[in-house]
Amino acid sequence: MDISIQNFETDLIHASLQQPVLLDIWAPWCGPCKQLGPVLESLEENYAGRFKLAKLNADDQPDIAGQLSQMFGVRSIPFCVMFKGGQPVDGFVGALPEAKIREFLDKHVEPAGEGEGDLPLEDEPEVEDSPERALEKLQEAVAVDPGNDGLRYDYLRALLTAGRVAEAQRAFEPVASKVMLDARLAAAGHWIAAHAAAAQARSPAALAEAIAANRRDFDARFELAQTHFALHAFTQAMDELLEIIMRDKTWRDETARKTYVAILELMTKPAPPKTEVAAAPKGALEVAGKINTAPADPVIDQYRRKLSMALN
Repeated sequence: MDISIQNFETDLIHASLQQPVLLDIWAPWCGPCKQLGPVLESLEENYAGRFKLAKLNADDQPDIAGQLSQMFGVRSIPFCVMFKGGQPVDGFVGALPEAKIREFLDKHVEPAGEGEGDLPLEDEPEVEDSPERALEKLQEAVAVDPGNDGLRYDYLRALLTAGRVAEAQRAFEPVASKVMLDARLAAAGHWIAAHAAAAQARSPAALAEAIAANRRDFDARFELAQTHFALHAFTQAMDELLEIIMRDKTWRDETARKTYVAILELMTKPAPPKTEVAAAPKGALEVAGKINTAPADPVIDQYRRKLSMALN
């Protein structure tokens, strides 16, 4: 599977929500790349669907290759990046021996004999549980209850995760006036804006050069942050935004801070529904229900602290 800017969202980001995708960044002139490619293809067959292999020609897609290289601080190829849950999570450089690549893969894929791919046929998930069907269900639910902002946010998030930006824009328009009252809708609006900005942005290399020449070039930093944001590289986007906030908290009417907060909102998983508890004995305090909270996420907690320190 060859990756380009046209199918980056659907065939890499969205696909990695269903199973790990290993992206092999190569070039036709690279000798080690030619050694590594057949090994990866053989491993994809041996792992029998436990991960997908995708390839990206660095010469044909310099913007994507450059951005991923910058994220991981890598300057050479072959360079492989593992995508899981819609984000790049790990990588390795060079034509490693097969045994080392297996060690890398085994950190990120399900063990053989486990997971949905090994269930008996009668236990396979129904077709209606596919991402496409889930999106259809959300679309139908919003059509039935257009005033339910929680449903609409779930729909917007699913559309943007799937890379269906134009549809998300249309679904967002009816609630655009509500962003001041709903942090979730505001976050979705910022994500849509990031996609629009990234489509017009300079290359990551050009932006890095501009920032190196002037660390207070906030326009370039914000442009780079929007590009990261659109590619679901949330922490990298927040790192750039934080550089702006630390130097100028009120830049562009606090646009950097608002975008940072939006990303935190998108990363935050909703709390599970409250669970009812048994009635208290007569004469004791009665608790109507237990309020559950979402499990703590160390990455989100870390970036909340960073923002708090930058603002103080």
